Amino acid sequence: MIAFVFPGQGSQKVGMGQALTGLPESREAFEQADSALGLSLTTLCFEGPEDQLRLTENTQPALVAVSTAVARALTTRGVRPDFVAGHSLGEYSAHVAAGTLGFGDALRTVRNRGRYMQEAVPVGEGAMAAILGLDAEDVAQACQEAADGAVVSPANLNAPCQVVIAGATAAVERAGARAKERGARRVMPLPVSAPFHCALMQPAQDRLAPELRGLVVADPDVPVVANLDAEPKRDGAAAIEALVEQVTAPVRWEQVVRRLASEGVDTYVEVGPGSVLSGLIRKIDREARVMSVCDPDGVEQAVSALTSA
Repeated sequence: MIAFVFPGQGSQKVGMGQALTGLPESREAFEQADSALGLSLTTLCFEGPEDQLRLTENTQPALVAVSTAVARALTTRGVRPDFVAGHSLGEYSAHVAAGTLGFGDALRTVRNRGRYMQEAVPVGEGAMAAILGLDAEDVAQACQEAADGAVVSPANLNAPCQVVIAGATAAVERAGARAKERGARRVMPLPVSAPFHCALMQPAQDRLAPELRGLVVADPDVPVVANLDAEPKRDGAAAIEALVEQVTAPVRWEQVVRRLASEGVDTYVEVGPGSVLSGLIRKIDREARVMSVCDPDGVEQAVSALTSA
C-alpha cells in the first residue's frame, strides 16, 4: 500500500517546482495558484527572493502549490495513494490531493494561516528548539519543570528521540537546558519566525477557525491521517476540525507514520520539495520503502517503480 506524505514549512527553497513546468498538469497547477491568489506565487517559488519566500504567509501557499503540482504529475501517470498525510502545513496539501479541499480554497486559507500565526506572537517573543536523543516523555517533563508560568511544550513529535519544543523564548531556553540535564544529546534552536503548535498560537487558531468551517468541503477520496490524533479522517467535517485544532496542538508525526504502517502502508512517497519526511520515516519504520519526488526525474522513477506494466 502507498501513502503520499507532504512536507511542511522548512522544506521550501528558491527554485522549487521550476523543473516541473515541462509537465502540463504541473504547469496548470502553478497557473491556477497564481490566479487563486492574485499574485505571482510561481515567480516567488522559481526565482525568490529568498527572504520573501521565507515569510510564513508566502511559504505556506508556495509549498502547497509545489506539492500539488508534483501530486498531479504522479496521479496523472497512474501512481495513486491508498492513504495521505502531511506534516503540519503539509496536511493541507494532503487534503487537496484527497479532494477534501479545493486547491484555490486551500491556497487562500494557508496564506491567511501563515499571516495569523506570524501575528499571534511578536517576533522575538517566541522560539522553537529541537531536542535530540531524549524520549518524548522526558522532553515533556523537562518542559513542565522549566515553564515557570510561561508556555513551553512539545510541538513536533517527529521520530524516536527527536522532538521539537515551542513556547516563550526564555522558557524554551530553560527547557532546553533542563533536557540536557536529563540526558539530551543535543539542543538546537530553530530559525523560525514564530512558536508554532503551542498554546501561544491560540489567537491564530481563533481567527482561522471560522474561515476553515466556512469552506465547502467534500469527504476525502482516500483517508487522511491527521497530525492531531493520528486517526484517519474519512469525512470532510472531521477533517476540518482536525485542521482547526492542529494550530495549537503538537504534530504527532511518529504516531501518524505508525498508524499508516498499521493500516498496511509499506511505501511512502514524499510529494514536494526536500526529503525531511523521508528521513524521519526511515527512523520510525526501518522496513519502509521511501522515495522523495520533487522534479520530473523523481516522477519518472516513482512511476517506473510503482506502476505495473
